Amino acid sequence: MTKFASLLFILFSIIACQNKSSEASENGINDTASETEPAAQKDLSIAQTIAYKNGLEHWNEVEEIAFTFNVSRTNRHFERTFIWKPKTNDVTYISRGDTLTYNRNNLDSIATAADRAFINDKYWLLAPFQLVWDEGIAFTETENVVAPISKDTLNVLTIVYSDNGGYTPGDAYDLYYDTDFMIREWVFREGNGETADMINTWEEYTDFNGLKLATMHRDTTPDFKLYFTNISIK
Repeated sequence: MTKFASLLFILFSIIACQNKSSEASENGINDTASETEPAAQKDLSIAQTIAYKNGLEHWNEVEEIAFTFNVSRTNRHFERTFIWKPKTNDVTYISRGDTLTYNRNNLDSIATAADRAFINDKYWLLAPFQLVWDEGIAFTETENVVAPISKDTLNVLTIVYSDNGGYTPGDAYDLYYDTDFMIREWVFREGNGETADMINTWEEYTDFNGLKLATMHRDTTPDFKLYFTNISIK
């Protein structure tokens, strides 16, 4: 397996969002059923505040979201596109000229393989909202921590997923956020291990109809970037 293929394998399999998103689809649960009450109307936890600062209150207006997930390293590039209708859970997957349309509440073996990729890519794009959507998360808050890439002093919200169910149970993320409650860096730790398995920036936030999405992620090397293009929201 090449280094780039190894990287893609990691990217496709590590996201802990799979824990609860896969369970939700099996039980016919839709992300749009999550709480979307405006932030000003209630006292919010740090996780909820991050979600609302990124525009969660607008999510119930979304009929369709499309995006292309890109990974570039050195002279190699990979991309795939998804079109998701969250109210019906219909997904269209486009990669290397192939197109597959399926419903997340009714997965066969072919659709399941595509859905694993969708869950991974959706998590990179919508992680602030997953803090509210996902179940089985333990939260820990730490103030004034030096971020691993920028060396800025930020606050940290650590999330640890349940050991039960999903593709990657027990994984953890350290979300480094600023005074505006926007994520600036994150650390992924497989199985809630002591050391980082992946460290990335959260950059180039763009407003899409009220949803503030980070479209660029880099690591500590000069030749890697994971980013989103062709984002459209209806």
